Formats: sequence, structure tokens, C-alpha cells
Amino acid sequence: MTLTPPLFLLLLCFIGAHATVDLRTAAAMAAGLCKTRPTDIVFIIDSSRSVRPSEFEQVKVFLAKVIEGLDVGPNATRVGVVNYASHVKNEVSLKTHRTKAGLIKAVTKIEPLSTGTMTGLSIQFALNVAFSESEGARVKSPDINKVAIIVTDGRPQDNVKDVAQRARDAGIEIFAIGVGRVDMSTLKQMASDPLDDHVDYVESYSVIEKLTKKFQEAFCACSNSATDVVFLIDGSKSVRPENFELVKKWINQIIDKLDISETKAHVGLVQYSSSVRQEFPLGRYNNKKDLKDAVKKMDYMERGTMTGQALRFLAENSFAPGQGTRPGVPKVGIVFTDGRSQDYIGDAAKKCKEQGFKMYAVGVGNAVEDELKEIASEPTAEHYFYTADFKTMTQIAKKLQINICKDEDPCQCNSLVKFQKKVEDALQALTKKTREYVEEDRLAGEQNRLRTHTPLFPIHLHTHPRTHRNTHTYNFYFL
Repeated sequence: MTLTPPLFLLLLCFIGAHATVDLRTAAAMAAGLCKTRPTDIVFIIDSSRSVRPSEFEQVKVFLAKVIEGLDVGPNATRVGVVNYASHVKNEVSLKTHRTKAGLIKAVTKIEPLSTGTMTGLSIQFALNVAFSESEGARVKSPDINKVAIIVTDGRPQDNVKDVAQRARDAGIEIFAIGVGRVDMSTLKQMASDPLDDHVDYVESYSVIEKLTKKFQEAFCACSNSATDVVFLIDGSKSVRPENFELVKKWINQIIDKLDISETKAHVGLVQYSSSVRQEFPLGRYNNKKDLKDAVKKMDYMERGTMTGQALRFLAENSFAPGQGTRPGVPKVGIVFTDGRSQDYIGDAAKKCKEQGFKMYAVGVGNAVEDELKEIASEPTAEHYFYTADFKTMTQIAKKLQINICKDEDPCQCNSLVKFQKKVEDALQALTKKTREYVEEDRLAGEQNRLRTHTPLFPIHLHTHPRTHRNTHTYNFYFL
């Protein structure tokens, strides 16, 4: 059953206005408020003899909870499950279950195989069989994501590096989850880049559920997320070649979070130093692979830091007609710099924001905080970021959320934070109104008692033994 908005608010009332963000997010997902982008997902789960039966049950609970947060359906997310040990068993095909309830029921019935650990064989099976059209996978398309989530607790008995590379080359995004005494180098050989986003470790199966929220959010996306995003990258000599490679990886880390396609997110790239150079305009690349390859090929310019000149280029050229920009689509500029600008940035930064661009400013090392704030959109705390070291830029990529959707529709943003704030405000208003109603009912009840002369309590004054005066009864009313 899909919860209606009033019923969902009632659910949140039961949860409590001061519930944690995790609970509110889970409630929103349970209410069907978060639509997942069309994805073919195959879970590859290790059930070798080192995984105890009770631990395997915890893996199934984890799978069920992730599935609960997905928009399961033939035109949305399809889910398959591959079980492996010394051999591989196709437990659930992508075509088998088209409803969430049927899928979860099938997961609960999976039994461990309890033999060896042939992880490479399981990846090869997923590549050849589980992701095949005959098993329900959709034709390769920029609009359809292919994702494998591997859960393992040991060292594989076969080679995983080469087969994992073939799977990634085929367009399959691989997440690797390691448990307990797992071999971490193996996880890194299997997982997609950036590794920080695709490799996870938990101490034991008893805490694997804590990864549920990550994977629910990873597949939660806008149903109407058309966006034009332009990166404006400082290529001055102070960056240095080795750090410039880290900057390119950082750009691709953000691209991984976008829904790149002809109808959704478009990305352009501009580099600047003493001059400005457009690397590629919006819309030239409409799939993640080509786009990320183009970023990797960007050559380092070196020389000066003319951030003001670069911002003027962004304002006057990057989003201009004829440069791939789409009318009516939100415009986002992401500015990266590692130092103080050698020219004035104020006017150009103001012009970008006046034209309606949502501006993010990211600084590293000697970047000037006041300049970053001047570039960033309001509220600045959500739109500017700083780190002292290039090696920690991946943390900024995780925090930077390009939220360009309408506030009124909670399904339209990857992050539900804005929606949660709206729910909290609604709950506060509802609580205030409820108190008003309770007070009105109380006053009305008191007035009714007065009209019917029903005392709240009587006080009896008895006859004084010496004066022999009459006994009186007084009714007291307190309002």
C-alpha cells in the first residue's frame, strides 16, 4: 500500500517530531516518496562455509531492507540475486519478480551453499548470465544503470581482478562489501572507481544493516532531474600535476552521482589559469563513460589564477544559447580553486547568481574563504566547501549535493533533507493546532458544566455546634 500524504504525516507523528534523520528518511522511503532511477541490480552473495547460517540470515535481512527502499517494477528497478560458494546458483533472475513483496519473499527462502569461495566465478556468471537479456536485463542504454553488489567475508580462491575489469568495461558498476576477515585488496580489485564510494567494510554480519541507508540513497533519484552543470576548474601552477590528477578524479566522483543522459543531467568543463579554456561544452557527452573519459584526458594548463575572468566566461559563454544549454533547465556552476584570485571576482560572481545559476565554490589549500563565500549561492554554508589537502577532496564530493529540484516534491531530490524540514514544520503546525483544539474543547466543556449547574466539586459547611446556624452547601467552579 502506498501511503497518502496525510497518512504519511500521521506516520511521522507516531515516529515523533524529534525522530532522527534516518527514521524520517526510512519513513519517506516506506511511503514510496523516493523513486529510484531505472536500474538492473544483481546482488552477489557469498555463502561459503565461513558464513554461519545465522550470519547468512543477517545478509538476507540486509538485502530485504535495501530492496524495501527501491522502486521495484518492470520499468523501474529490477533485482536479481546470485548465490555462490564453490559453485554459483542463480537464485532470483531480473525477470522473475516484478513486485517488491514477491522479491523479498524469494530472498527469505535462499539457503547457504556452505562450500568454497569462488568469487571470480560468481562475477563471470553475473556478466554472462545474470545481466543477460534472457534473464531479464534490459538492453544497454545510458538511461539504465547496471549495478552489482558483492557481499563477501573471505579471500577468494580464484582470480577476481581480470573478470571484475571485464564487468566494469561492460558498463556494470560494482560495489564491494567486505565483512570480518575479508581481504581488502580483493575488494578494491573488484569495485568501481572511486573506491571510497564503492568499497565498504563492516566488522561482522551483525552490523551489516548499517549499510542499508547508503544503498537506499545511492539509488534514490529525481524523476525529472534535467540539469545543466558546468565545472570551472583552476589549473594554475600552484595546483601541481599530481594534484591535478586528483582534481580530475574528484570531478568524476561527482559525475558518478549525477543521472547523465540526453534528457537529464548534462555536464560541461572549463579550465582556467592566466586564460580560460573550454574543455567541452554542455551536451557533448550523454553517458557517464564518455564523459569521464573526456575528463581524464584534460591537460593541465599551469600558469596564473584569473578566477574573475573565468567567472565572466561562465556567465557570458558556458550557459549561452549555442553552447548546449537547454532553456528552462536549472543551471549549476561548480568552481574549484586552490588559491587567491589574481583579479577581481565580485562583479562576475554576482552576475552568475543574478542570472539564476546555482553556484558551488570548492577551495583547497591556500584558497581564500571570503572569495569562496562570494562565489557561493545562498545559503553559503550549503554551497561552499574547503579542505586543506587535495587527498581529502573525496570527502567534499560526498557532501556536495546538487539539489536543483522543486522543494514541493520530495521525490525530486537525491537528498530528502529539505523535505524532512517541511515535514517537521508541518508537524509543528499540526501540534500547535491540536493544542488549540484541545484548549477550545476544554473551555467548551467548562461552559457546558456551568450552564447545566454541574459543580466541579461541592464544599459542605456544617452547622456550628454552638450557634446552631443552618448547614450550607457551596458549589465552586474553577475556569
